[in-house]
Amino acid sequence: MKTLNYTLADVFTDTPFGGNQLAVVEGRNGLTREEMQNIAQELNLSETVFVFPPAKEANVRKLRIFTPQMELPMAGHPTIGAAYILASSGAVPTEEGWNEWVLEEGIGEVPVTVHKERGRILKVEMKQPVPIFGEEFLDRKIAAGLLSLAADDLHPDFPVQSVSSGVPFLFIPLRSLQAIQRIHFRLDVWERYFSENPDTQHIFTFTTETENRDASVHGRMFAPAMGIAEDPATGAASGPLGAYLVEHQILHAHENGIHVIRSEQGYEMKRPSAIDIKVIGHTGAISEVKIAGNSVIVGKGQLFL
Repeated sequence: MKTLNYTLADVFTDTPFGGNQLAVVEGRNGLTREEMQNIAQELNLSETVFVFPPAKEANVRKLRIFTPQMELPMAGHPTIGAAYILASSGAVPTEEGWNEWVLEEGIGEVPVTVHKERGRILKVEMKQPVPIFGEEFLDRKIAAGLLSLAADDLHPDFPVQSVSSGVPFLFIPLRSLQAIQRIHFRLDVWERYFSENPDTQHIFTFTTETENRDASVHGRMFAPAMGIAEDPATGAASGPLGAYLVEHQILHAHENGIHVIRSEQGYEMKRPSAIDIKVIGHTGAISEVKIAGNSVIVGKGQLFL
C-alpha cells in the first residue's frame, strides 16, 4: 500500500474558505498517471497538483497538474499554491525578501518569485508564457446564448476571442456586473457549438464593473471539458485576461507601459478571490505577463493507494 501525504490550501485569498481550493500531493517514483488522475477525481477539486523532484538540479520541483478529467500542461493556482506550501512548510528554504525559483511543468520551465517578509510568505508570483491570440468567435448571439443572456448584454466594443498562455480560454466581454450575475451556463449550447474546438472549450466571461474599488475586472470561468462547472479563481486564464485587456486598450498603462490589474472572481460561488496581474507592453507588443496572489493552508491528510 502506498501512503501519500497531501496539504489542502485556498489559493488567491488570505482568508480560509475563500479563493480556489487546491490539494498538493507528494509525488513518488512509481506513481502512475492513472493513479494521479484517480486521486484528482477522488478529491474532486478543480485541480490537484503532484510535486516531484526536478529533472534539472538547478530547478526547485517538478509539478504535474490534474483536474478531475484531465492533466494540464500549466495552471496558475496550482503553481501559486504549491510554491506557497513548499515555502511556508520549509520544504524549500527561503530568505527574507524575494526568492527566485524555477518550477518544471508540462509547458516547460516556469519562473516563480516567493516574497517573504518577517518570516511569513506574503505573495507568490509566477511568470506565464506571453499569451497567443486566437481567432474571434463571430456569432455573438450564440456566445450570449451560452450564458443565457441576450446579445445586447455583450460589450459592443470588444471581441469574443480566444487567448492562451498554454491553456486556451474564450473570453466573452459583458457590459455590466448585473449581466454577469445573471449567467446561467447552457451545457447544451456548449456541447453543440464550443466543445469540439480546443480554443473554445474553456469559457471566461468578464466585465470592468467590479464589486471592490481596488479591482479592475470581475470574471467568471466555466470549463465542462475539465470537469469544472465553475472555477472560483483561474490563474491560467488571468495572464491571457490581462493581455486581452491591454491588447484591446480596455485599461490604461502605468509608467513605462506597465499595466497593473486586479481581477476579482468567485463572488457568485461565495469564494471571493483576488488575482494580481502585471502586463508589460502595449497593443501588438506585449512582452511579459505575470500573475500573483496569496494562499492559506486549511488542512492536511494522507491518501492510501
